[in-house]
Amino acid sequence: MTLFEMLHRCVSAEYTHVLPEGDFALDYSEGSLYIYFEKSRGASDWTRNLDFPAVPYKRMGTNIWLAHRGFLKVWKMLEDRLSPILLDRNIKSIVPIGYSHGAALATLCHEYLWWNREDLRQKLRGFGFGSPRVIWGNVSKRYRERWAGFTVIRCEPDLVTYLPPASFGYFHVGNMLKIGGRVKYSPIEAHRHESYLESLAAEGYA
Repeated sequence: MTLFEMLHRCVSAEYTHVLPEGDFALDYSEGSLYIYFEKSRGASDWTRNLDFPAVPYKRMGTNIWLAHRGFLKVWKMLEDRLSPILLDRNIKSIVPIGYSHGAALATLCHEYLWWNREDLRQKLRGFGFGSPRVIWGNVSKRYRERWAGFTVIRCEPDLVTYLPPASFGYFHVGNMLKIGGRVKYSPIEAHRHESYLESLAAEGYA
């Protein structure tokens, strides 16, 4: 599946809503399970987006990394619902994909799969379109390697992908693919999914 197709399916999927904040869709296609996470839908999502103090992913003694509190709260709601599916070893390929708010959730889902599905680690991949920053602090290389198969797609100069600010200690994980160079978008226009689709098509990712 191309990046264009992934994003198109992500923004047009029929989502299952878990409480007001968590939205996911499952797509069994081409021998893989694609899990889509939806963009912000309303005020409650934006409350989570702006709830950005960093907190430990979980209490792990000295084995700690920190994440955006609002996104982490939503992921923990979804984790309870999705874990029976994610941990099913009969599923041999799982690809988390999200756009905007959903891209932050895909980032956390990718790490959950890396940690819990050793059988998938070598081929694990995930994609975050227009993702805000999720991980905080001086995270060691061995932790960052958990996202080696994750790609953040940024349509320059998408404002959301620069938030929370790096000066607050947040950073992107995985690999960064920059698109949008052929069109001069404003920082807000660049975040629209239509701008992403337009740029992906123009730059050969369709």
